[in-house]
Amino acid sequence: MSFRIQPAAPACPNRCQLFGPGSRPAIFEKMAASAADVINLDLEDSVAPDDKVQARANVIEAIGDIDWGDKTLSVRINGLDTPYWYRDVIEVVEKASHRLDRIMIPKVGCAADLYAVDALVTAAERATGREKPIKFEVIIESAAGIAHVEDIAAGSPRLEAMSLGAADFAASMGMQTTGIGGTQEDYYMVREGQRYWPDPWHWAQAAIVAACRTHGVLPVDGPFGDFSDDDGFIAQSRRSATLGMVGKWAIHPKQVALANEVFTPSAEKVTEAREILAAMEDAKASGSGATVYKGRLVDIASIKQAEVIVRQAEMIGAA
Repeated sequence: MSFRIQPAAPACPNRCQLFGPGSRPAIFEKMAASAADVINLDLEDSVAPDDKVQARANVIEAIGDIDWGDKTLSVRINGLDTPYWYRDVIEVVEKASHRLDRIMIPKVGCAADLYAVDALVTAAERATGREKPIKFEVIIESAAGIAHVEDIAAGSPRLEAMSLGAADFAASMGMQTTGIGGTQEDYYMVREGQRYWPDPWHWAQAAIVAACRTHGVLPVDGPFGDFSDDDGFIAQSRRSATLGMVGKWAIHPKQVALANEVFTPSAEKVTEAREILAAMEDAKASGSGATVYKGRLVDIASIKQAEVIVRQAEMIGAA
């Protein structure tokens, strides 16, 4: 282990991020009443250009007028390559209630993108006397973003979460697919005449998790486009959770329960983790650095794995 201690990620539930267009204020109350941990009010891809200004006004009003409970409340601004983003930042920071928790920055390609938004947010906060600093979440959606992912993860002290945006990422990489997440028909292997479909997003997710864990940021899986395929959504969510991601986007309300189920440690896993910790305490008391639990070796590394599960369960239970 390096003598530089790996910082802990923010201790806030992030199992599911529910998205809704800022141009559809009629759904905001339903989003607030959902079981999602994070609400993302969108000003970007789901809002048509002619609706951008009104969507921004809708979101600003809703941040203060709707009871969002204890959810993390986020606004996705437009990309830095558009003429909309700076007004998104200025108006949301200066006019919206202090209830706002995060700003989501799409299509981040380098750490300088965070610097630009950070400078604007900082100036607007100071001008309006905001006492609660707004946090950031970013989306990796390009070849540049994944190439610079560690610099991005270290790019701002405001950064709290990072997601993979599969669709724009695939386009930037020149991938021959129109699918948004999940396995892809032509990405397969053959063994003894049988086809097997690996995960084409795995390597990018692993890179995001490594960068996030190095710098104390929450790694989150992005959208799964086919909201009629519950099994596919659950399968990708489980792969993401196994890799170390803490949650997933929901682009349809039905996906919220699915994400929460996958990213909430089961009672069986929590019980096993607590039993491993107890077994290791007994081993340490007898002067041993390892022991056997249910026929397998557990040691100090096992303690760290078990502690992750227990901490996650306790955090969700306390929320």
